[in-house]
Amino acid sequence: MKLVTAIIKPFKLEDVRDALSSVGVAGLTVTEVKGYGRQKGHTEIYRGAEYAVNFLPKVKVEVAVPSGQAQKVVDAITGAAKTGQIGDGKIFVTEIQHAVRIRTGETDSDAL
Repeated sequence: MKLVTAIIKPFKLEDVRDALSSVGVAGLTVTEVKGYGRQKGHTEIYRGAEYAVNFLPKVKVEVAVPSGQAQKVVDAITGAAKTGQIGDGKIFVTEIQHAVRIRTGETDSDAL
């Protein structure tokens, strides 16, 4: 089992959700986060005053999938979230050691 975690631009969330649904992903977790990478934030002007925005708004999408489906999920997210501009985000794939569905007690891949 794999946990696919993607940090993406907020306005691409619906595109990513649709792409994941099309490859058979039944559920996902979304968290609003802030951070920066190579772009190191930017400056904005508000009411004539310039100020620095060090942490940019992003969305973290987490999907637990069987190991054989992980690359398909990564490809779907990459295709849907890519704008070609700096700050498109990152995808991380990690191993899941154990999973339990609380309601039924199912474990591991049955719990997904």
